[in-house]
Amino acid sequence: MIILITIATFFSTLLGGLFALHLKDRLHLILGFSAGAILGVAFFDLLPEALDFASKVYSASTVLTVLVIGFTTYLVLDRFVLLHGHSDEEHGNERRGNTGAGSLSFHSFLDGIGIGLAFQVSPTVGAIVAAAVLTHDFSDGINTVNFILKNKGARAKAFRWLLVDAIAPVLGVLSTLLFVLPEDKLGLLLALFSGFFLYIGASDLIPESYHSHPQRWTTIMTIVGICTLYIIIHLASM
Repeated sequence: MIILITIATFFSTLLGGLFALHLKDRLHLILGFSAGAILGVAFFDLLPEALDFASKVYSASTVLTVLVIGFTTYLVLDRFVLLHGHSDEEHGNERRGNTGAGSLSFHSFLDGIGIGLAFQVSPTVGAIVAAAVLTHDFSDGINTVNFILKNKGARAKAFRWLLVDAIAPVLGVLSTLLFVLPEDKLGLLLALFSGFFLYIGASDLIPESYHSHPQRWTTIMTIVGICTLYIIIHLASM
């Protein structure tokens, strides 16, 4: 299963980038759903699993502190490295586009590690996390292409960066086949990724989904995404 999911991460990222190249103005509903799915995985799956695995050694306060560290780390990455922005006035140069696309590719590599670590917990947890990451990889492909195009890069260059971003999560998943973590350390890492996911959903995907688009339907799609992952996770745990 993990091999199939690894292949799926490649095509999810690639598909998102191709949509960005050809159907940019029709993606807000998908992004809204992706935001809800990411938040649902963080709240209903990753965080409970983190508390369960780490509780044998660490307190709940420690686990939540790691979550906050993950959230803050991604905040710093987003503000000072990725340099996300939605205004047309923020168009920069190709160097800025390369920095943004490269950072997103590294983030996609971390997504792959998250999938691999989730499979170390159990196949069910791995599949749930993978489903959320796949929706996020789709938006990563969109953002990678947009970084290049908005910063004076050519479409051919945007496609090359898209391929790099699509390969990155594959390498991340494969890297986790080389090591196995103890349950308590795995719990802390899941908490860290919970913080990543909470930031990505609340501070990246949600604003991106309703930027310059009607907020009613994008908000509805975010709620649908949360509810969908809630149902999937609870059905999987039965």
